[in-house]
Amino acid sequence: MASSHGPSFLLPLLLISLSLISDNAVFAARRLLETTLPTVPELPKPELPPLPTIPSLSKPDMPPLTTIPSLPKPELPPLPKTEMPTIPNLQKPQVPTLPKLDAPTLPKPELPPLPKAELPPLPQVPTIPKPELPTLPHIPDLPKPTLPTIPTLPKDIPIPSLSPPHSTTSP
Repeated sequence: MASSHGPSFLLPLLLISLSLISDNAVFAARRLLETTLPTVPELPKPELPPLPTIPSLSKPDMPPLTTIPSLPKPELPPLPKTEMPTIPNLQKPQVPTLPKLDAPTLPKPELPPLPKAELPPLPQVPTIPKPELPTLPHIPDLPKPTLPTIPTLPKDIPIPSLSPPHSTTSP
């Protein structure tokens, strides 16, 4: 069977190790801030030796390039002008007219007029008389009460000093 005591044992160990690491980091940071870096002397800049001179060589004579004869530009023959044939004007075909039919006309049916609907009269709501409220009794005027005054501290109170007048060392 697996043991379940492993994680409970590791938590206090983790907390103790983190507390020790955090103290060392503070001291290490303070040590880095307090230390000064030594000054590094500047080194002289090196000088490069002068480049050697290379003698210039004469250019070799090259034979002249052969010239290619230019060809004349080809000319295209002009296109012949073509005449567009004219379109003959054709007459529009006539649509034959249909003979008129003499159909008997039917009379329009007449509907009888609708009777007007009469609305019934609204019922009369009886009026209720307003109730009379009873009069309130007269409340006598009471004198205003006097509030007790809050005692105030005097303004000229000496401020006690923070250092005690007696010594703190015990015999």
